[in-house]
Amino acid sequence: MFGFFDSYFLFFGLHITYYGFLIAIGMAIAVFIACKNAKYRGLKADDLIIGACYVLPLAIIGARLYYVIFADHSFSFGEIFRIWDGGMAIYGGIIGGAIGVILFCAIHKKNFLDVADLAVPSLILGQAIGRIGCYFAGCCYGVEVTDPSLMWFPLSTQIDGVWHYSTFFYESLWDLLGFVILMLVLRKSHIKNRGIVMCLYLIIYGSGRAWIEGMRGDSLYIGSLRVSQVLSILLVVAGVITLTVLCYLTEVGKLKTIQQKGFDKFVLEQNALTVQKKEERKKIREEKRALNQSKKGSDDTNNDDNHIKKNKNDKKIE
Repeated sequence: MFGFFDSYFLFFGLHITYYGFLIAIGMAIAVFIACKNAKYRGLKADDLIIGACYVLPLAIIGARLYYVIFADHSFSFGEIFRIWDGGMAIYGGIIGGAIGVILFCAIHKKNFLDVADLAVPSLILGQAIGRIGCYFAGCCYGVEVTDPSLMWFPLSTQIDGVWHYSTFFYESLWDLLGFVILMLVLRKSHIKNRGIVMCLYLIIYGSGRAWIEGMRGDSLYIGSLRVSQVLSILLVVAGVITLTVLCYLTEVGKLKTIQQKGFDKFVLEQNALTVQKKEERKKIREEKRALNQSKKGSDDTNNDDNHIKKNKNDKKIE
C-alpha cells in the first residue's frame, strides 16, 4: 500500500501523492495549532476555523498563480487549473493567505495584527511539514553535488539519479526551528507588543529562505534574479521596519499593548475554563464508572440469587 520510494501511495484504489498528502496534513495541523493558540490574542477557536475558510482556498490559488506567472513554461487556460499535475509556490500561498486574513479581519471586525500573530506559527509549521513532501515530488532541490563525500542523505539527495543538495530538508528544519521560537514568543506573558510574532516570522523565514534559495537548483527567475530570493530579502526588510514602527507606536500609546487589551487575563480565564471542563468531564466519567460498578454488583447479586434458587430446585428434584 505504502511505497516510500514512489511519489504516491494507493488508498482504496486512489493514487494519493505524498506531496499533496503532506501539504493537506500540514494545513490540518496548522489550523489545529492556531485554534489552540487563539486565546493568546483574545480570540476563540471558532474564530480561527472561520478564518481558515478564507485563508486556505486563497493560499492554494495564490500558490498556483505565483508558479504560473514565474515558471519558464507557457500554460494554457485549462492547464492553470490542473494543480494535481504539480506547480505550487509557497510564496504565492503566503500572499494568498495574507489576503485571506485581511478579508477575514475586515468582514468579521478582527484586528489584523492579532490574527497574524496567531497565524504565522501555524504557517511556518505547515511549511516545515509541506517541505518534506518535496522529497517525494522531486522538487525544491539544490544545485548538483560533485563531491562524492557529500553524497549522503539528508545533506544531499538523488533526483533522477543525480545528487543534489537537500535544500527542501534544510528549509524544513529551519521552519521547525522558527516554529519553536514563534511559539515561545507568542506564549510569553511579559511581551507587550502586538504584531511582534508576525514580524519575527518575516525576519526568520525571510533570512533562512534567502540563504537556502541561493543553493536551489530549480528556482523561479526574473531575468537573472531568483524571484523567491529577492522576495525573501524584502520580507526581512519589511519585518525589521514593521517591528520598529509597531514598537514606536506602542511606546507612544498609539497602539494598545497585550496587557491593555486584556489578552493576558483572557488567557487565564480560558485556562481556568479548560481546567473546569476537565474536572466536569472527570466527574462525569467517575459517576458513570460508579453507576456501571453498581449495575455490575446488582447483576452479580441477582446471579447469585438465581444460582441459590437453582440449587434448591435441584435438591427438590432429587
